[in-house]
Amino acid sequence: MQSSFSQILIALLLLFFSGSLLANVPKEIPVSELKPSLTHQKALLLTTRVMKRYHYKNHKLDNSFSKEILKKYLQMLDPNKSFFLKSDINEFERLYSNRLDDDIKNARLDASFAIFKRFRERVDKRMNKAVELVDYPFDFTLDEKYLIDREDAEWAATQKALDSLWRKRVKNDTLALHLMDKDDKEIKEKLTKRYEGTQRRTHQMSADDVFQTFMNAYTGALEPHTGYMLPHNAENFDITMRLSLQGIGAVLKSDNEYTSIQSVVPGGPADKSGLLHAGDKVIGVAQGKSGEMVDVIGWRLQNVVEKIRGKKGSTVRLNIILKKSGSSEITKEIVLVRDKIKLEEQAVKSSVIETPDGMQGKRIGVIDVPTFYRDFQGASSGNKNFRSTTRDVRKALKELQGKGVDGIVIDLRDNGGGSLTEATELTGLFIKSGPIVQVRDYSGGIEAERDPDPELVYSGPLAVMVNRNSASASEIFSGAIQDYGRGIIIGEPTFGKGTVQQLIDLSNYVSSGKDMGRLRLTIAQFFRVNGASTQHKGVTPDISFPTIIDSDYGERSYDNALPWSKIKAADYSDWKTARLDKAESSHKKRIKKDSGFIYLQGQSQLFHNLKNEKSVSLNEHERKAEWAKKENQRRELRNEYRRSIGLSPLSKADE
Repeated sequence: MQSSFSQILIALLLLFFSGSLLANVPKEIPVSELKPSLTHQKALLLTTRVMKRYHYKNHKLDNSFSKEILKKYLQMLDPNKSFFLKSDINEFERLYSNRLDDDIKNARLDASFAIFKRFRERVDKRMNKAVELVDYPFDFTLDEKYLIDREDAEWAATQKALDSLWRKRVKNDTLALHLMDKDDKEIKEKLTKRYEGTQRRTHQMSADDVFQTFMNAYTGALEPHTGYMLPHNAENFDITMRLSLQGIGAVLKSDNEYTSIQSVVPGGPADKSGLLHAGDKVIGVAQGKSGEMVDVIGWRLQNVVEKIRGKKGSTVRLNIILKKSGSSEITKEIVLVRDKIKLEEQAVKSSVIETPDGMQGKRIGVIDVPTFYRDFQGASSGNKNFRSTTRDVRKALKELQGKGVDGIVIDLRDNGGGSLTEATELTGLFIKSGPIVQVRDYSGGIEAERDPDPELVYSGPLAVMVNRNSASASEIFSGAIQDYGRGIIIGEPTFGKGTVQQLIDLSNYVSSGKDMGRLRLTIAQFFRVNGASTQHKGVTPDISFPTIIDSDYGERSYDNALPWSKIKAADYSDWKTARLDKAESSHKKRIKKDSGFIYLQGQSQLFHNLKNEKSVSLNEHERKAEWAKKENQRRELRNEYRRSIGLSPLSKADE
């Protein structure tokens, strides 16, 4: 399970931008300096006060909540259960499980710092032993397995058990590099740097870092989109929002000791290359065409971000573990050229496609909407030509109708949302009038956002394409189109992001002028006009496509995410124009013989088989055989599809 805000905060702020916001190499912090400050205590009290007053989710700061905070904090420090012993956990639970709520009310932070100091001790001990194991002559002919996913594993009961775990961990790391054709000397150098780097970065965590980690355990134990930013991170946020959007165009998150791709930005270098995908893990970063590939396994997220970001036109090479390889951990080096992500690349685009003759030669207009954008400054200043999603779609609709299209498809795949105003106004282009979405705030009050314009721009056949990454404003639009019966929703279940956040400057609550940081607070929830929330469940398509993305993805995967709920439906009129029964029947017949759908279903099955793999073989022959088997399965599936559409099959050499 994941924690949304705390995992991707730094990457989301910095990965797109050049500059030197975090250019200084942090120093190692003496243990004596790891103690809470008066500013930390005041920020804790302010956060508690604001959360109690304005957070959408009703909560009590009691012993039950205290247990959740402790659990979250330990999870954030040691997500793969590789450092703490079971005896440590038992001690922490005995001392703190029923105490953190009282500590927070009284601005006491000693428990969080005591736990972190123990964590630092455990990291020191483990990394010293790991470095010693680098010289161990491992036998890769033995039948051994290494558990790579320890989320559901128990904490190691003894030092001996932890020693065994780390022996297998180092053996797995060694084998992985060996299979990448690294010689013994290079393997030892890389692993020594990796383990010593993990130890060094733990020593570089300051009192501020410890405080922010605990604060995000506190806020994340309540709800995943609520989080705290230290003053300097808040300042970086302000700076980056004023800079040109440039970089590789990807959002990263922490994934145990790895850094993985959360998403790619439409129009960015990563998106255009087609080489980087959500779920891929970054294990190495190199600068330029010939720079040294630096191993980043075990690095802090912000340090990986610093390595990846850079100036427009510069080259970065990434060594990645492909998500599609599962436990086999197949690696690939990719080359990306950093670039400015132009707003035009995220603007609305339209095209016309001709359906096959067997489908009576229909002409379909496709409008790609990558995000819900709006030039708020231009709109407020009275600029009659300000850019917005709705304005651009309106123009595209009129152009497509002028070309005599037989229907329109709005493509919202990978559209993560944007302006609520745009979601509301865009829906209004396809209906005459009525409510679009209902919003319930932290006080329980409900307001309906309505179509502001009675003009009906397009009344013909309509379909909306969505996938797992369609979120927030995309879900408002597609949900409204579905509720009104205005069109057919096609694709995958959407992300399930149905809440509203506000960034609050805690300094506004003190008179001293001292910067207290920022609090990102969930203050409201969206509900469709039929009364159902888009939260957690998202929008279920009328016509479903096979997917290679987990069903446990998006909001469903976040710890403590708000559950799905329902309120009274708004007053609206169903168009009843979408012929779902006929569409569903035709779809079911089509997918049984359509080679494209058969290929998608095969990909989906392969992915889900890989997802269920929790361990990996430490036997070299077996590991190679696993790789070869998976590659052969993928190649054969792809070649079946190629043969079905008249193309010659690919050999291993062709790939």
